[in-house]
Amino acid sequence: MRISLGVLCIVAALCCAGTAAALTLAKDGASEYTIVVADGALAPERTAAGELQEHLAAATGVTLPIVDEKDAPAGAKLIVVGPSARLKAAFPNLEMDALGHDGIVVKTAGDTLYLAGGRPRGTLYAVYTFLEDVVGCRWWTSAEQFIPSRPVLEIPVLDTVYAPALRYREAFYRDALNGVYAARSKCNGHHDGVPEEFGGHYSILGWCHTFYQLMPPEKYFAEHPEWYSEINGQRVSDGAQLCLTNDAMRAELTKNALEWIRSDPSAGMISITQNDCGGNCQCAKCAAIESEEGAPSGLLVRFVNSVAEDIGKQYPDVLVETLAYQYTRKAPVKARPRENVVIRLCTIECSFSEPLATAPRNADFRRDMEAWSAIAGKLYVWDYVTNFRQYLLPHANIQSLAPNIRFFVANNCIGLFEQGDTGSSCGEFVELRAWVLAHLMWDPSRDPNALIDEFLAGYYGPAAWPLRRYIDCMSDAASRADVHFGCFQDTTASWLGIEDLNAAEAFFDAAEAAVKGDSVLEARVRRARLPLTYAWLNRYHALKRSARLLKQPFSGPADPAAATEAFIGACESFDVGSFQEGAPFEGLASVLRSRFSAVAPSVPDVCKDLPEDRWLDIQETEFRLTGIGDWVELVDDPAASDGKAARMPATHSQWAVQFPISSDVATLAPRHCYLYVRCDANAAAGGAMQCGIYDAAAPGHVAQVTVPIETARDGYQLVDLGVHALTASMYVWVAPVNNPNEVDAVYVDRIVLVGEE
Repeated sequence: MRISLGVLCIVAALCCAGTAAALTLAKDGASEYTIVVADGALAPERTAAGELQEHLAAATGVTLPIVDEKDAPAGAKLIVVGPSARLKAAFPNLEMDALGHDGIVVKTAGDTLYLAGGRPRGTLYAVYTFLEDVVGCRWWTSAEQFIPSRPVLEIPVLDTVYAPALRYREAFYRDALNGVYAARSKCNGHHDGVPEEFGGHYSILGWCHTFYQLMPPEKYFAEHPEWYSEINGQRVSDGAQLCLTNDAMRAELTKNALEWIRSDPSAGMISITQNDCGGNCQCAKCAAIESEEGAPSGLLVRFVNSVAEDIGKQYPDVLVETLAYQYTRKAPVKARPRENVVIRLCTIECSFSEPLATAPRNADFRRDMEAWSAIAGKLYVWDYVTNFRQYLLPHANIQSLAPNIRFFVANNCIGLFEQGDTGSSCGEFVELRAWVLAHLMWDPSRDPNALIDEFLAGYYGPAAWPLRRYIDCMSDAASRADVHFGCFQDTTASWLGIEDLNAAEAFFDAAEAAVKGDSVLEARVRRARLPLTYAWLNRYHALKRSARLLKQPFSGPADPAAATEAFIGACESFDVGSFQEGAPFEGLASVLRSRFSAVAPSVPDVCKDLPEDRWLDIQETEFRLTGIGDWVELVDDPAASDGKAARMPATHSQWAVQFPISSDVATLAPRHCYLYVRCDANAAAGGAMQCGIYDAAAPGHVAQVTVPIETARDGYQLVDLGVHALTASMYVWVAPVNNPNEVDAVYVDRIVLVGEE
C-alpha cells in the first residue's frame, strides 16, 4: 500500500462521503462503541486511547469504555487504537514499517474505526488527526482549546495512511514547548519536552555549537594548543574553532563523543558542530583542504565523517549532526556526508519577508540549499522566524512560512527547527505562528491562508476580520519597502511608515470594538496589539516628525508617557519574559520610561535664528542603542538639552549610539549635520571619542571626526560633520575609543540636522 507524503485525505472524505456509509459513534447521550487498545500497546498508545475517550466525552457527552484487545466484547462496535491483530487482518497489505516513528493510519472498515501508526508516536498522532479533522477539536495553545458539541457524531468512510516528510518538527515558541501541547500539535523536537507517555521527542546530544563542549579549552589548550585554531600564525582559543586536521584532537573528541552517547544512547543523534563564531583554523594543512574543497565546509564534512565512522561502528543507529552555518554554509566540491551524517543548514543571513525559493535577495542561500541537497541525503534546516533584537516589534514574515517549508521539503529536508520567540509571550501573534507552523510542518501542502483564517476565527472570534487586515497590511508594507528583512532589526524604520501604522491602528481599533464585552477575547486582542503599540513607542518622535513632514495624520498615542506605562503593565500582566534574545523585559521597560522626558529641550544654538521647518532635533529617544547595559545606557544628565543623554563607558570602541536616517529625512534637501557631545575625562588631552556618518550601501564613511578630550571635557560641545545629501542607507554614529585610563565615559545629547537654503 502506498504511503502518502502529501495531502491528508480525511477532509476530502468528509466532503464527498455524505452520510450514507457513516458510522454513528454517539447519539443523544449513548454509544454502542468500545475503545480497544491493541495487545502489547506502548505507553503512548494507551495515552492515545485516554485522549480519545476524554475528548469524545467532552464533545458527545458519552464516555466510551476502554478495554484491552483480548477483552473486547464479542460483536461489539469498536474503535481500535494502536497496531493490532484486527488492523492487520482488516488491511493485510498495510506496511506499518513504512510509517516510521510518526506516520498514521485512520481507516474505517465495516462498523470499525482504526486509529494506529508507527511507533512510538504514530497512534497518538492518528487520534489527534481524527479528533481535529473529523470531530472538530482545536488546541489553540497549551491552555486554550475548542471542543465542539457533537451530541450526534457521525463519521464518513475514512481511508488515510500518511507519513510526514519532516521527521523532526519543532516550533520554538515558549508556549509551544509545553509537552502535551507539542504532542497535540504533532511536534517532536529537542526542546519540546514531550513526556514518554505522550510519545517522547527527539533529543540531540549537545544540541549545537559543541566543539568546545567536547574539547573545552580550559582542559586542553595549555597542553595542546595545536588542537585549536591557528589564526595569524598563533594558536588561539578565543573566538576560534578546532584544528580539524589534527588526528590526536580528533581521537580525543571522538572518545568524548562516545562517552556522551553511552550516557544516553536513546537520544539517537549527537551534535558535532562548530562554535558560534568565525575563527576557523588557518594552518597550512587546514587551508590546503579548504582550498581543495572550494569552501571551509569541505574540511568540516571530512572531519565529521571521520568521527561518524567511528561512532557508527559502536552505535550504527546514531546520527551525527553538523552545521552548515555562516562560514560553512557553502557546500563543498568533493566531500560527501556519510549515511549517518546529517547536515543542518542555517538561514540566518536571509531576507525573511520574501520566499527563499524565489526572492533574488535569497539567491545565495537557495544556491547553497540546492547544492547540499544534491550531495546529502539527510538535511535538517535551522530556520529563523523571529526578530532576535526586538521580539515585541511587528515582524512581517507570516506569508513566507509556507513556501519556505515547501522549499525545504523539496530539497531533502527531514527535520526543521523553526526558531521563534521562545523568550517572550508577547511577540506578534506568537500563538498563531506556533499553530500554523506546526500544521505546515506536519503537512506542507496545507493552504497557509486557510490556516491563518481558521486560527483567527477560532481564537479571536469577531475580531478575526480586522486582525487579518492588519496581518495583510504588515505584509504589504514589507513588500512595498523592498528591503532585506533580516532577523536582527532594532526598529521598523526601514519598512513600516506612518501611513501603514495609521491603517494598522484603525484595524486594531475595529478588532477591539468587535469583542467589546467578552473579557476572554478582549484580553487576547489586547495582547495581540502590544507589538503595534511598541512600534509607535519605539519610534515615537520620528513618527511624529514623519507625519508632519509628509502631512499625514498621527494615530499614535497622544500621551506617550502614559502609553508607555500601560504597555509595560500589560506586558508584565502577560508574563512577557524577554524583549530580545537573552535580555529581560525590565531593561526595555527602563529605556522606554527614560525616553519621554517632561523637560522640553532647548533650541540648539545653531538653530536660534532659523524657522522651525529648517531644522530637526534628534534626541536620545531616537538613537539606536546597541548593547544596552554594557556598551550604552540612557541616563539623567542636567547638562543635556532635555535632561537626558546616552552614556557610553570608555571601555570599548563600539558604535553603540547610532541614528539611522529615515526615509522621510532622506527626501529633504542636503542637511548640515551637527552633534552635541561631551566626556568625563581623567586626562587633559588625547582622543575622547569618534563620530561620523556611514553609508551602508556604498559602503564607506561619509564623514568621520575624532573629538579631542580638551574640546569635550568642559560640557557639551558642537561637532560639525559637514553638509551631506542624506540617504536612507546612512546613519550617524558615535563611539568611545577604548581608553578608560584617560576617559571615564562619553555622552551624546542630540543630533541636529539643519537644512541648506
